[in-house]
Amino acid sequence: MLVVLDTNVLVSALLSPHGSPASVLNLALGGEIRLAFDDRILAEYREVLLRPKFGFAPGDVGDLLAALEADGEHVIPRSLNVRLPDKDDLPFLEVAAFVNAPLVTGNTAHFPASARGGVDVYSPAAFVKMWKM
Repeated sequence: MLVVLDTNVLVSALLSPHGSPASVLNLALGGEIRLAFDDRILAEYREVLLRPKFGFAPGDVGDLLAALEADGEHVIPRSLNVRLPDKDDLPFLEVAAFVNAPLVTGNTAHFPASARGGVDVYSPAAFVKMWKM
């Protein structure tokens, strides 16, 4: 199963290894789901995870991203003509729509139903619950 993972889920997973975001990340690292991404998403992952305020070791960030990239699906999506509350979230929606995959985010309100274009958007907890069914 392909999934698009918002950056906030990665950050939350690394900050709190026992919550729902960590469960989603563990599904990806364990090969039970595969992440879909494009260059913009990978760049955002790297930029955000290397922010000094988080204190993640650059080598660990590099290793994590290399593992996710090696097992994931790199795509070049089509542009969508939609407006989101935060324009920086558009790459995540575009990739999800392109590969017909759900989007997992800690900010579901950033992806209003009227702009999703059929993309399923889940919180990490909702995704984990759905996955267990």
